[in-house]
Amino acid sequence: MLASLGRRLVSATCQQVRSLHRTVPACSDKLFVHRDTPENNPDTPFEFTQENLARCEVIIKNYPEGHQAAAVIPILDLAQRQHGWLPISAMHKVADMLKMPYMRVYEVATFYTMFNREPVGKFFVQICTTTPCMLGGVGSDAILAAIQRILGIKVGETTKDGMFTLAEVECLGACVNAPMVQINDDYYEDLTVPDIERILTYLKEGKKPKPGPQGGQGNRFASEPKTGLTSLTTPPTGPGFGVRKDL
Repeated sequence: MLASLGRRLVSATCQQVRSLHRTVPACSDKLFVHRDTPENNPDTPFEFTQENLARCEVIIKNYPEGHQAAAVIPILDLAQRQHGWLPISAMHKVADMLKMPYMRVYEVATFYTMFNREPVGKFFVQICTTTPCMLGGVGSDAILAAIQRILGIKVGETTKDGMFTLAEVECLGACVNAPMVQINDDYYEDLTVPDIERILTYLKEGKKPKPGPQGGQGNRFASEPKTGLTSLTTPPTGPGFGVRKDL
C-alpha cells in the first residue's frame, strides 16, 4: 500500500511540472499588439485619395458579393503605398470599407511582414541574409557591412533624414543571383560591394539605379548561368518534331 501511495504521489508531482519556453511573439523583434504613439494612433490622419478610392472599387469588384473581405490584403497594400507605411487609422479605414471587424484586419496586418506598422524611410532597404545569400558571391555579410557603413545605421534603424530604413529579412527568392537586396519594389542581385555603393549613391542623388542582376558578377539578364547557356542553345524544332509523316 505504501508503495502504491508513493507511486501516486510521484505521478501527481510529475503532472504539476510545466516546462517554460519563449513564445513566438517574445522571440520576435516586432510587437504583435498595437500601442498608441504620437505618430501611430486612431487619430493619425488617413484618407484614400480619389484615385486610390477608384482603385479600391475595382479591387473589391473582383470578389463575389458577400466576400469583399477577401480584398483586405491588396487594399491594405494600397493604403501602405499611399501613406508610406500602415498606421492603425488606415487599418480602420480599410475595415470600415470592407465591413470587417477591426480585429480581423489587425490579424492580417500583423501576420504578413510585407506590412510596415511603423514608419520607414523613403527607401526601404531589405537585405537577405539566408544561407544562399550568405554564401553566394562576396556574401551578404560583406554587403550588409557596406550598407551600414554607407548609411551610418544598423539593422532596424532609419537615417536621420528619413531617407533610408535598413531591415534584415529571410529568403526573397533570388537565390541563384545571390547576394541581393530589395529596395522598395526593386530587386538588386549579383551584388558586390562596389555595386551596392553605387546603388545607394544613386538613390541619395535622386537617380534611379537599374534593378536586376548587376554588372559586378556578370551581365546576365535573369537567372541564366553567368558563363553562358549550357542547354537550349539551338532554335526549337517546332511542334511537328518527331511526328511520323506517313500517318
